[in-house]
Amino acid sequence: MTELTVNETARILSEALPFLQRYDDQIIVVKYGGHAMVDPELARMFARDIVMLKVCGLNPIVVHGGGPQINKMLDKLAVKAEFREGLRVTDDETMSVVEMVLAGSINKAIVASIQQAGGRAIGISGKDGNLLIAERYVKEKTDPVTGKTVKIDFGQVGEPARVNVEILHTIMKSDAIPVVAPVGVGWEGDTYNVNADTAAGAIAAATGAKRLLLLTDVAGVLDKNKQLISELKIGDVPQLVAEGTITGGMIPKIESAVSVVESGVEGVIILDGRVPHSVLLELLTPHGVGTRISRSGV
Repeated sequence: MTELTVNETARILSEALPFLQRYDDQIIVVKYGGHAMVDPELARMFARDIVMLKVCGLNPIVVHGGGPQINKMLDKLAVKAEFREGLRVTDDETMSVVEMVLAGSINKAIVASIQQAGGRAIGISGKDGNLLIAERYVKEKTDPVTGKTVKIDFGQVGEPARVNVEILHTIMKSDAIPVVAPVGVGWEGDTYNVNADTAAGAIAAATGAKRLLLLTDVAGVLDKNKQLISELKIGDVPQLVAEGTITGGMIPKIESAVSVVESGVEGVIILDGRVPHSVLLELLTPHGVGTRISRSGV
């Protein structure tokens, strides 16, 4: 190792100190999905980064998705897909596959990766300990011709109604990292498929998390010149949507992030999970790699 490399390493470690102090003993919720979860090398680095956060005194909670893996299994089992308004309808047969993949193979693979990296992880679903109480998601749509409002049912697709955080605190107090599959349970015991971003936001709000990190396959929010917007105040969002800077699928993601910030979470970061060590770069260096949504840019 050359002297320059040693000095550079020392500088990077020194720069991390104020960030470690800021996040000491704070809860950080990370929604894990996209390319970062299916690329083996990125998955290995993600597990190491999560373990490092825990070792450094932070309390990470991982909430994962698994859309591509679910679709692959549904195709393999020849389960016919039905879509309404662009969203997959989750019937009983589909829900069984969703739960098997999310709470089974994916969840346990992430747990194994974290433990292989030297950490302790406990995998649970939203059904365990009634962690994630969900209610059926029904979308209302107004017919442009008749003006009548109709309700569109997506089956066993749910939205968080209540988060019982006791089980998460128990896991964290045991010096382990919770890994949560976004499968919810209804008031009557029904099983629901919950969007991973939405589940992570609800858990972040309920636990009083300092940060919610949403790993995606995009760099973040881009301005009209395709440059990354690193800081975004919630008051700026309506104008950016109106002028077309925030469009398409980014709109519901940003709206969800705004809701989480308004619930008390200090900042939500839309993060490019394709960047190696993006979680550490965002939290422990002055050079964030995503778009942070907050009340005041703090």
